[in-house]
Amino acid sequence: MAARDEVEEPSRVAGAVVLVVLGGGALAVVFALAVEAGVLAVWVAAAVAVWWSARRRVSDSSATPPPQEGRPSCRECAGHELVEVTPSETQKGMLIYKTAPPDRPNHTHIHLVQGEVNAR
Repeated sequence: MAARDEVEEPSRVAGAVVLVVLGGGALAVVFALAVEAGVLAVWVAAAVAVWWSARRRVSDSSATPPPQEGRPSCRECAGHELVEVTPSETQKGMLIYKTAPPDRPNHTHIHLVQGEVNAR
């Protein structure tokens, strides 16, 4: 019973469903009063949604961490042999790391990393 005593937090999905239902109800009322006003409300809501998503800043927490010790790292390339590091011809300052897994000789794993081309 001790596990049952914990306070459960409300789901974010449940809150989103409530907002969608309330918004849909309000939109239905506007459409019932005047179809033109309903269409205008949909256009305004879409414009506000696009504006909001364009102005919203992206969190740095989901950004890929910088490479350590001059070489990129990911779960896929752990234990790979470094084959080649070349500067990108199209992106200034971008390095292309090519690694080969020991168990798949005909496979190349590629990373694109922003870095100092002159330092390597």
